[in-house]
Amino acid sequence: MARDELARFLRDRRAGLRPEDVALPALPRRRTGGLRREEIADLAHMSVDYYVRLEQARGPRPSPRILDGLAAALRLAPAERTHLFQLAGQTPQPPTAPPRRVRRHIADLLHRLPDTAALVTAANYDVLAWNPLAQALLGDLDRRPNLAHRRFLLREQVLTTGHEDFAEIVVSRLRTAADRYPHDENLAGLLADLTANSAEFREIWASHPLRIPGHRMKTLVHPELGELRLNCDVLNLPEDDQQVLFMTADPDTPTARALRRLSTRP
Repeated sequence: MARDELARFLRDRRAGLRPEDVALPALPRRRTGGLRREEIADLAHMSVDYYVRLEQARGPRPSPRILDGLAAALRLAPAERTHLFQLAGQTPQPPTAPPRRVRRHIADLLHRLPDTAALVTAANYDVLAWNPLAQALLGDLDRRPNLAHRRFLLREQVLTTGHEDFAEIVVSRLRTAADRYPHDENLAGLLADLTANSAEFREIWASHPLRIPGHRMKTLVHPELGELRLNCDVLNLPEDDQQVLFMTADPDTPTARALRRLSTRP
């Protein structure tokens, strides 16, 4: 029965994926929806024959390494990854790094908010996705995608209010990430860099701040538009250990008009 349930889970997940979900080119002719078995096998770094046997409930019990490959190939959220391990009769190990895949409906949401600057951050404050207004507002998200690095090492002073508040929020979240992903080399490297090069970071880290994001008003200085008064709200995505940041303006204010001008730029 466990083999049958695992096979059904794999088939259902494969059928729900599109080529663009896994950065594959969309082919014009597919007789059935979802990805092909050979595509999943390639993404999971296993033979097609082995993957076919798993989907047909004929394969041996997959190892944790195989299951991790399948979880990555099928773009499973942490809870789904745990379920996969349980179906295979294996003890799920904690993720080794913060999830970086942004769910399709979240990525689509960012681009349905033309007057809102929105972005998604991982647990280590890497910016994973953003909309054009967020890029126009904050700039260089493609070249400088980590907000913690920007805050402490680049010393960006674009926030005239809320700057110190954000620093404590960043440290609090990074402390949680360090406990949750103790073996993540990228996170360890970021923390080492911040510790070595920012006295402010070291001081806040030593204070063990307990801060959670929520609604805050911030004033941001844009190089072209000057001071912008922004509402900043955070949506937590606990399944993926990610956060969505929304930056908006009160209606009929100079900031609202400035954001509208930014959003309509070619």
